[in-house]
Amino acid sequence: MCGHISVDIIPRFHRLGEPSSSQLTPGSLIEVGEAQFCTGGSVSNTGIALHQLGTNVRLNGKVSDDFLGSLTLNLLRGIDPVLTEGIIQATGETSSYTLVVNPPGIDRTFLHCPGTNDTFSELDVAWEQSNGARHFHFGYPPLMKGMYADSGDRLSSILRTAQEKGMIVSLDMAMPGKGTAALSADWISILTKSLPYVDVFMPSLEEMLMMVNRELYEQLAHTGEELCDLVSVETIQELADSLLALGCGMVVLKLGASGLYMRTSQQLLLDHANHLTPEWHDEWSNRELWAPCYRTQVAGTTGAGDCTIAGFIHGLLLNLGPEDTMNGAVAVGAFSVEHLSATSGIKPWETIQARVSSGWERLPLGRQLNGWSWEEKPGIWAGPADKLTK
Repeated sequence: MCGHISVDIIPRFHRLGEPSSSQLTPGSLIEVGEAQFCTGGSVSNTGIALHQLGTNVRLNGKVSDDFLGSLTLNLLRGIDPVLTEGIIQATGETSSYTLVVNPPGIDRTFLHCPGTNDTFSELDVAWEQSNGARHFHFGYPPLMKGMYADSGDRLSSILRTAQEKGMIVSLDMAMPGKGTAALSADWISILTKSLPYVDVFMPSLEEMLMMVNRELYEQLAHTGEELCDLVSVETIQELADSLLALGCGMVVLKLGASGLYMRTSQQLLLDHANHLTPEWHDEWSNRELWAPCYRTQVAGTTGAGDCTIAGFIHGLLLNLGPEDTMNGAVAVGAFSVEHLSATSGIKPWETIQARVSSGWERLPLGRQLNGWSWEEKPGIWAGPADKLTK
């Protein structure tokens, strides 16, 4: 796991409808409960989730020698001391933190300081610890100034090095804040440089619309409605195809409560990952699948996408097929949202699979998938571009 890491400070709000959480009014005092302190960011959320699923994982990130940096390391040591071995502690910088404002029934808001993530570079990657590693995941370049300020040269170099070392490479994004330099960066150029070195690209639909189709994103963002519910299936398919054309092997779009969409290239070029069999390549190539979410009681959504990614990576490491991997991913994401923090609800893979096998109910997609085929046994939709439906 490589990339963005921070400390999350998450105050617990009272239940929806009580006066203290009904409105976030400027100038008012809002009484909250205890605060939860946990590590956050892609490195922490995806890495810890993988660790709790049962994967042998190493974290690569950067903190400072200040209080928040020490807190980050202490929180990781409390889970497993091995998780701190790849974390660089710089001198005299500011560590990253996020204040997560997450009232019940209202979409969460983040107050974020990028800190040492802005100065992270390839020199901070503990490549010596990667010997024998099968997978390299990088997360949140839009929240790391060095990964986009040079039009993506640093980012593409890190991804290329990981691929040259024989690892499957996956990449996750993040939504830049309004008015930030990251929001106005040339993301099409950055993706053009980076995606040829990415096997599994796992952004959210909202992030990709902002980066690739800004006009449509701004039109939909102004409606105030859930963006994933407004985007047509055809637009999702076109977006995935355009990302595949930039060079990645597969696109996995996180769609919030609408589930997970995957489109893979006709020929998966994963020759650098020599532990994968020709049969695996054949099973995964030229696929189009949509996995609905599992029904659950939502306590908080912070880090749910990161945990979904962890479930997907774990399925890849187990050499599972695409259907089982997709279902495992949304199941891990469902375990995540049942708790306030990202990873406190994540259980071993076997426990999660037992719940899936018990007949765990799915959420409806809330849209028609014309031309798609419902596969009853895996509980997943196969699209018109899926080779098994042709």
